Amino acid sequence: MPTIHRLVKYLTSTTAALALLTTAPTAMATVPERVVAKALPQATAAAADTWQPPLSTQGRYIVDARGNRFRLKSANWDGAQGSWTGSGSITDPANHHAGQDSYGIPLGLDRAPLPELLADFHELGINSIRLPFSNEMIHATAPVPDVAVAANPQLRGRTPLQIYNAVVAALTQDGFAVILNNHTNTSRWCCGIDGNERWNSSQSTQQWADDWVFMARRYATDSRVVGADLYNEVRRDVLDDPNWGTGDGHDWYAAAQQAADRILTEANPNLLIVIEGINWTGVPVDGLPHDRPTLTPVRTLSHTLVDAHKLVYSAHFYGYTGPRHSGATGIGETHDARYQDLTRDQLYQVLADQAFYVTTEGQHYTAPVWISEFGIGANETGTAARTWFGNITDYFADHDADFAYWPLVGWEGHDDWALLRYDTAGRRYGILDQGDWRATAWSHLMTAPTRTGTITPVPVWRMLTTDHGDQVQSLRVRAGGDWDSGAYKAACPDGLRLIGLSHTSGRGLCTDTTTGDLRAAGNAQTVVTDERYVPAGGDWASGYTKLQCPAGQFLIGYSRRGDRVSAALCAPGRTRLGTTGRTVWFDRSDTRPADMAGGDFAYGTYKGQCSADEYAAGIAFTTRMGSTAGPAALLCTPLRP
Repeated sequence: MPTIHRLVKYLTSTTAALALLTTAPTAMATVPERVVAKALPQATAAAADTWQPPLSTQGRYIVDARGNRFRLKSANWDGAQGSWTGSGSITDPANHHAGQDSYGIPLGLDRAPLPELLADFHELGINSIRLPFSNEMIHATAPVPDVAVAANPQLRGRTPLQIYNAVVAALTQDGFAVILNNHTNTSRWCCGIDGNERWNSSQSTQQWADDWVFMARRYATDSRVVGADLYNEVRRDVLDDPNWGTGDGHDWYAAAQQAADRILTEANPNLLIVIEGINWTGVPVDGLPHDRPTLTPVRTLSHTLVDAHKLVYSAHFYGYTGPRHSGATGIGETHDARYQDLTRDQLYQVLADQAFYVTTEGQHYTAPVWISEFGIGANETGTAARTWFGNITDYFADHDADFAYWPLVGWEGHDDWALLRYDTAGRRYGILDQGDWRATAWSHLMTAPTRTGTITPVPVWRMLTTDHGDQVQSLRVRAGGDWDSGAYKAACPDGLRLIGLSHTSGRGLCTDTTTGDLRAAGNAQTVVTDERYVPAGGDWASGYTKLQCPAGQFLIGYSRRGDRVSAALCAPGRTRLGTTGRTVWFDRSDTRPADMAGGDFAYGTYKGQCSADEYAAGIAFTTRMGSTAGPAALLCTPLRP
């Protein structure tokens, strides 16, 4: 989220640097008179009822239960994540973001009745709400003061969580999709060095995941609560960076995987899981390493959930930040370009490189990308900032992107970034009024052509990794217990088969290409640890140990002890399978199909992969002195006799 006047401390290896971060870029030029707003799109609750929950994914698209495209045209209704800036008395509104004391609940409930607020949301044309909350809000027991809900007296005497419940219910009953967003640990305005840098900055990862299970269960019976946005703007604290895949306590990749697994298996299997990239690493000082990785790490290490159709990635873009710019002005500002400094073509290339490449079909990382925050002020006069807003909304329109504007609601005279602002008498101002210069870009974004109707299913590709432990993503396999105790184990999500392996690094590739779900009904499976299923005269990897599936079965998983292959996991096919296979060696080269379907699932290592019309029926490896004991060959067999 944008932050005004926030103090952020960063430590270098020898000194501490104090950075003043602001959201409002310096006005760069005077622009002509504001344009008259075009007519904005309108929606009604009845129109919203045309979509059928729950939501899932099909390639780069989000779809509803009927398989129809559901584009997230969203806005952020903030407040429940907290508004106190962290200095001065929390009871003084001046010490809250933009002078707005949210009292830890969604903004505006003191100024307009819920039905009026929701009617205004529909008039904007949005169909979904990103609804932030803090972990502190979940556990707060004191009721909010009456002044916080002055326009909604039915909410008096309730705790922040109870009011959050009422808001969720009102939104979903009015046809909106709601995505729960864990924005902060503490009820304090984000996003500097504020105790909210990581999911576990002010609490343990265990507590964070427990809270997510609690929230997902709480709304499990409300089918229009469609998503869990796991954490907002993961970033560096004073001493340490977050990372993507190192396996330590700051590993955002692993923490997101853990929380997603628990939500889908313990709380609500219908939720979309939204995973944001890393917002900031390093110290914003020229000459020192610093970066906004966003979704770039996904290219080489993507998530695989127990449901292969529930993953959504997200990223945030504001004009005053940049590919390597923190958004600071003055002390702490570097000479890196901001997004608003880039030409239109440069901006579009950066958007593709940092986020939208993820929407490329046929890759292990393919998923919808939701830009869950972007925005600008109605009082912005800078030419560069205004141009950026036009360019980025054009990009979203041209690329049919899912998006969520920040913020939705504010107080008139306080936060000019809000789409809708309300004064103390409940009068509405903002982008629905003529004269708001943002309306032209917003109207284009909301009315540009978009893909609708049924989305044709596409093959799914997903990565498996045993870098730091197990990745058994099949619920049917889990039901059978620990099939190779003491080994690192991996298994494809239900509906997918193993089609590729790496020689080192313990990576695998899963897919349902060509056949869809190949597995027979039931939980039957075979753990193969020796050559008993290699038929007489069927030595397809002479001199190597061969773990081959029984006839009529195919590979769905594998295990390893150190670098050595430990076992192959096989499942019976639902149809007759081919029997005469070929050997694909990959211990000395990268041996994958010419089309490279699925993408590079084990970056920097040799890997082998069967063709789309084949299944993997066996793994060969060697324990010879001086040789690597990882997989060396796959037995690839035609899917059909």
